[in-house]
Amino acid sequence: MSATEIEKRYRDLLGFVPDNVRKRSALAKLAGREASIDAVESLRASLIHDNPLDRKTQQLVHFAMLLALGHTQAAQLHVRGALKAGAGPGELYGVCETAAIVGGMPVFSNAVEIVYDALHEAGLIKGDALE
Repeated sequence: MSATEIEKRYRDLLGFVPDNVRKRSALAKLAGREASIDAVESLRASLIHDNPLDRKTQQLVHFAMLLALGHTQAAQLHVRGALKAGAGPGELYGVCETAAIVGGMPVFSNAVEIVYDALHEAGLIKGDALE
């Protein structure tokens, strides 16, 4: 799979190519291990792009799982992916509430911050809604 094909898949999924995708490709090339990137991306393509879950559901599940695991940066990517796939504020807040069941208030608070920032970035929260 070429770098262009890989980047196209990320743009399709998230709307952009995360920096870490470019970094891992560059590191693999430097190490002479480009085949490992092909293997990882082929598996990823199969699990994500050929999945029976629709894109929005899948992104919401990714977001929830990453919250529970405490992977904030990755959760930020997948909340943006969920928005791109058509998730609305209610569905995203529902993930925040569900995350509280698994991880308690710290996970809930982190989830709310991630969703708020993503909605603000997407223009769905105008100005400072905290006023």
